[in-house]
Amino acid sequence: MKNFSLLAVWVFLLIGCQESTRTERSRQNKVRTSQVTPLDPEYKKQVSARIQNYCEELLDKRGFNGSYLVAQGGNILVEKYVGFVNPGKPTDSLHATHSFHLASVSKTFTAMAICLLSQEGKIDLDATLDQYFAQFPYPGVTVRMLLNHRSGLPNYVHYLEANGWDRKKMVSNLDVLESLYSMRPPLQFPTGKRFSYCNTNYVLLALLIEKTSNQSFPQYLQQKIFEPLQMNHSFVFQPKDADRALPSFKWNNQQFDTEFLDYTYGDKNIYSTVEDMLRWDQGLYDTTMFRFSTLESAFQPYSFEKEGKRNYGLGWRMTLLDNGKKILFHNGWWHGNNTVFIRLLDEKATIIVLGNKFNRNVYKAKGLADYFGDYGQNKDQEESE
Repeated sequence: MKNFSLLAVWVFLLIGCQESTRTERSRQNKVRTSQVTPLDPEYKKQVSARIQNYCEELLDKRGFNGSYLVAQGGNILVEKYVGFVNPGKPTDSLHATHSFHLASVSKTFTAMAICLLSQEGKIDLDATLDQYFAQFPYPGVTVRMLLNHRSGLPNYVHYLEANGWDRKKMVSNLDVLESLYSMRPPLQFPTGKRFSYCNTNYVLLALLIEKTSNQSFPQYLQQKIFEPLQMNHSFVFQPKDADRALPSFKWNNQQFDTEFLDYTYGDKNIYSTVEDMLRWDQGLYDTTMFRFSTLESAFQPYSFEKEGKRNYGLGWRMTLLDNGKKILFHNGWWHGNNTVFIRLLDEKATIIVLGNKFNRNVYKAKGLADYFGDYGQNKDQEESE
């Protein structure tokens, strides 16, 4: 009887521990996104109609193939899927679960993943790269400089082939790091002196995430961002994903072939849907995942060598207006993939456009900001990525 009682207590404690573990895991893995803020029905009706008309003229009637979603306060104002999986063969229509290559919009995830690891004390944003990668050949380059594109590092997209890389060999993130050691391509400018957009920075950041988290980049984003925000159709592309990844097309419907730069990630290669990107937008208002101080640091400008409205934070482009308003955004362009992700923090509005057939009009979606406030964007031309 005594042994039975001890066994019963042990089982009770075991069950209690397992339940506690499940509760803690649930708390960690389910981030509460911002609550939907009710909109006046008449306002919602009018602004939705105006946005839909703008999108139809800008995109639908000009060869767009993809999806777009515009929301405010978590309320979807417009959501539409235009075209086909293969625009040259109009059989399978695009729908909500088709995941698009985000191209450089992927950088927003890479940057915020670094910020998460910084919150946990695993990464020091002001540490130099040689503290993480022994004998890194460019002294003085910090993690923060990678994030805000002030490192001066050369862009692997350009220097690899110029230095004899065999185009038949697919480039990995580790290849990029090792090429900096072996090829020693010169800096674009002295480290920290100015801004220059460079994909090498974000390939290295993905490696840093792997080194400090002891997980692969795809695994880390899946566990820390996609699952908590219930982004069920988002993933980091790996060769095994070839069958579910949407192909991309030129303006004339000719499909892009796979090329030697297509397997690197961090700078690109995250796939997502417009609905999942809305969840990402909403998650960035909630301090359950990111501290307020972390968000504030990521969303501030870092480059002031040139006067102007355009600037860059930690993984975010921004337009700083004289009236105090700020447009937080990132564009993307890789092969035929054109993407736009815009956040208007004052109005809690977001504009998301994902396409897989080359179309420059995608970037003019920034003009939609004018329907929410005094942003003066309809005549503004922005960077493609």
